[in-house]
Amino acid sequence: MAKVELKKPIVDEISEAIKDAQSVVLVDHRGLTVAEDTQLRKLLREAGIVYKVYKNTMMTFAFKGTDCEQLQEYLNGPSAIAISKTDATAPARELCKFAKTAPKLEVKGGIVEGAAYDAKGIADIAKIPSREELLSKLLGSLQSPVTNFARVMNQLAEKGGAGAASAEEASAAEAAE
Repeated sequence: MAKVELKKPIVDEISEAIKDAQSVVLVDHRGLTVAEDTQLRKLLREAGIVYKVYKNTMMTFAFKGTDCEQLQEYLNGPSAIAISKTDATAPARELCKFAKTAPKLEVKGGIVEGAAYDAKGIADIAKIPSREELLSKLLGSLQSPVTNFARVMNQLAEKGGAGAASAEEASAAEAAE
């Protein structure tokens, strides 16, 4: 079997993985211990991120004609690729968080939603909260005024007397307008 025939399935695998990816991040994994690498892979797998080590030439062929072609300049030395199809900031966030505990892990660069970023840009993207965190903050912001209004109305109802009567009169006056 020719060498090209052996390499084609690997290039196809990479191409398929990056085809619908929201983000792709390249890292230099040299110097990681086996325990650190195992921990990193487990962390990324739990976050729904595909993490693999490929030869740079295989990634070069797979990147041709895609947004990832912008990553060619980072394909020097050993490279691992982290790919997420669901959360655009997840690979950057998880890799940068892990790099704080394992300084040998070096983020090279990446693509997030079609835009190329260097290591500093990926570090900035890592600071963006996840979609779930942003939605929960939005929901909290929307619920806060309603909750406060309900609390005030409940306190007025518990007091009863003049406060409740004036509130009823105010609502009746509003209805009459």
